[in-house]
Amino acid sequence: MKKKSWLAGITSLVLLTGLLAGCSGNGNGNSNSSASNNESAGKNASGSSKGTVTLKMWGGVPPESGPQEVIDNWNKAHPEIQVEYVRFVNDDDGNLKLDTAMITGQDVDLYVNYTVSHAAKRVESNLALDLSKFTDYNIDEKMGSDAEGWKIDGKYYGVPTTKSAFFIALNKDALDAAGLPVPKDWTWDELREYAKKLKVGDKYGFIQNMEPFVDPIDSVLSQEGYTKADGTSNLNHPLVREWLETLNGMMQEDKTTPPLGEQLTSKMPVEQVFLSGEVPMLNIGAWLLRSSNNFTDFPRDFKIAFAQVPRLADSADQYVTRGGLGDYISINANSKKQEAAWEFLKWYSDGGMAPMAAGGRLPASKDANQDDALNSLLGDKRDTYDLDSLMYVMFDDKTPTYVRSLPQEVMDLRSQEYEKYFLGSQSLDQTLDAMAARHDSYLKQNK
Repeated sequence: MKKKSWLAGITSLVLLTGLLAGCSGNGNGNSNSSASNNESAGKNASGSSKGTVTLKMWGGVPPESGPQEVIDNWNKAHPEIQVEYVRFVNDDDGNLKLDTAMITGQDVDLYVNYTVSHAAKRVESNLALDLSKFTDYNIDEKMGSDAEGWKIDGKYYGVPTTKSAFFIALNKDALDAAGLPVPKDWTWDELREYAKKLKVGDKYGFIQNMEPFVDPIDSVLSQEGYTKADGTSNLNHPLVREWLETLNGMMQEDKTTPPLGEQLTSKMPVEQVFLSGEVPMLNIGAWLLRSSNNFTDFPRDFKIAFAQVPRLADSADQYVTRGGLGDYISINANSKKQEAAWEFLKWYSDGGMAPMAAGGRLPASKDANQDDALNSLLGDKRDTYDLDSLMYVMFDDKTPTYVRSLPQEVMDLRSQEYEKYFLGSQSLDQTLDAMAARHDSYLKQNK
């Protein structure tokens, strides 16, 4: 497949640093002795030779939030295959670090993709193993129909291991004081009214983590299509306009949510702001629970309730929420320890990952013990959550979900344009026209 400019940029970086890791033959097969050692290690995974295989797994979750306990459990039970966890931050710099490590032949045997777009780029660059070579684990059967959204060119290059949940976290005590119920089916207009009623003084009523910031657009376009029937961009869809207008009104007129420029420049620690009780509503994902369960660093005296992310007013019939499955774990196609990595990945997927629930990551496999996961999720903080709303948001299967699959280039171009609108340097019409025009250009270049 044709490699994109992102890979060219990484390759340039590699050349500038002298390809030191690649020249050492560490894990990329360039050194005969290294290849021999790795082949011997791979044989050991099936029990045909002595010694210990050591795997490196890269993931974005802090070790203390579940991964280290998972690794320790595996290592105690499997002395022949030992796993080491390497943390990378799941942002642009962190993903670049992971990609560079694989391209330069550093030790990466397994790694976690957090978006389909990242996974697709790694498949394109031959950095993810086609798992169809293994026939002893049926991903569709284990994970259900939602797994289908993670197929790339009709194949699995990883296993989607978690049930993902995105939601509005609510200060239940603040809701009660304002006489507001915990919402279920609600719209962005209704959230806007909640934010007005919950705003106290010059504080905000609503804040957002930047990762799910743009989800309302994808909720619509994942159903309506990112392109129209004639093949042109649909980024100027009327509901995209509605989202932009609503959020800008909250920023500029209501002053119930921070202006985007303020949030970006201040790098607002939204989890801390919410858990301190300063702002009563937060748009975020299930990773909030690794902080909300941590009373040492984030002490709080209020109960947390949960609501689905609102829908745009005219999207009731086709409303979907972001979710489905996540934490797509791939095996590096250049790893010489693929058999051992596969053994670990099967175990992890079928319940070995249960300690990850402490950070809001619930196992997706039908063979995982969900009671164990729920106990890990809540720990001894069960009484500090509104359980009815938590169960509804985490385990309700009635609301359809989507997995964000838009190419990273399109995500980048639309964010560059809507940021201009929120920063006041571009009108709404100019923004919609620019997003559509740039998307059209991208579509023509990638036919």
